[in-house]
Amino acid sequence: MSNRSYEGKKMAQTCQELVVHPENVAIAKKTIENSEPSELADFFKLLSNDTRIKILLALSEVELCVCDISTTLDIPQSSISHQLRHLRDNRFVKYRREGKQVYYSLEKEHLQEILAQTLDHLKETEETN
Repeated sequence: MSNRSYEGKKMAQTCQELVVHPENVAIAKKTIENSEPSELADFFKLLSNDTRIKILLALSEVELCVCDISTTLDIPQSSISHQLRHLRDNRFVKYRREGKQVYYSLEKEHLQEILAQTLDHLKETEETN
């Protein structure tokens, strides 16, 4: 490894040996192999859009139709529908029909937990800086 500067402090990072802790390397490799890194990356890519995050936050507490989401976010219905399609295709949101009206909600309860934990993490990070 080479020398790197981190927040204005010089930190020398050099390894004298190629593998220092082979047991830990084996555990780390197994963890990666037993996971789906590309699927995990796709999950976070889906969350990398402000509008989709806002939609998920809006739906984290209540069920809403496209019109209500559009009004809540002050974004055109066509844009909301486009983003909802991505979220629906990736099973982040589900919908139900009531007459001509379509209502959206979070697909899984754990998505609400992920959003809440992420917000908590961001608040903690702000407090420590």
